[in-house]
Amino acid sequence: MKNDADIKQDVIKELKWDTRVNETEIGVGVTSGVVTLTGTVNSWGKKLAAGEAAHRVDGALDVANDIAVKPVGSYMRTDTDIARAIRSALEWDVFIPDDRIRSTVSQGWVTLDGDVEYYNHRSDAERAVRNLAGVRGVTNQIVVSSTKVDPGEIRSSLEQALKRHAARDAKRIAIDISEGRVSLTGSVHSIAERDAVVGAARATPGVRAVVNHLRVEPYAA
Repeated sequence: MKNDADIKQDVIKELKWDTRVNETEIGVGVTSGVVTLTGTVNSWGKKLAAGEAAHRVDGALDVANDIAVKPVGSYMRTDTDIARAIRSALEWDVFIPDDRIRSTVSQGWVTLDGDVEYYNHRSDAERAVRNLAGVRGVTNQIVVSSTKVDPGEIRSSLEQALKRHAARDAKRIAIDISEGRVSLTGSVHSIAERDAVVGAARATPGVRAVVNHLRVEPYAA
């Protein structure tokens, strides 16, 4: 089992390996398996990439991403520039119902709102704008207003998806469903498996929100 020093070195190596970030801009601390990232980067996308890199490291249980975003040089954009880029990004993505989504930009911070049919539309919209130059952060207020589906149908569909995506851990996960809101509890063996479970929940028709309480326990039996 890795100690905190080993996890820290692996996170630093993972940051260096990931071409989307500059590891010299980022500080890493680890306490009881919890990774804390600090420093300053010039884009929101780089902050998220650093968090994703830390999550990939075996033994990293949770990540506190305290990296600040400060666009400089070629990454600086006016709010109008960012708003125009967002509209283009939404319109060009074939998986996003762009006519049902609006954005507001204030000092580089983007707020998305509107209503969509599926939870994946909500996630895809945020993904489309988070790497745009000048963006300092994203608040996703898009509402999923899909047709009401029987909780039993959602549960059945989700359980089948879990068997396909994360067969080893499907039996260790508890699913609670209330008015389209899915809460996931239990444990998985890795960040990748946790992402597979959450992804399966988000892609299930009828799901309006996903609350992730899954624990990552790499060495659990």
